[in-house]
Amino acid sequence: MKGGRTLIIIGAVVGIFGSVFHLQGRSMVGPESSFMYSNPEWVGYGLQMIIAGIVILGAGFAVLKKS
Repeated sequence: MKGGRTLIIIGAVVGIFGSVFHLQGRSMVGPESSFMYSNPEWVGYGLQMIIAGIVILGAGFAVLKKS
């Protein structure tokens, strides 16, 4: 049961960071002096992190359901 909650928290954090990275890459948030600002590579990195966060969240919910 504890493992499921931990996975859910980790998945949420990864997803939030991915959202920030994605938005910075699209020039929507963050300082203009950042190396991620308006950088198309970080748009892709952010999307990958969002997907990874969703997968981790799903695993966390699956662990909780089995308990």
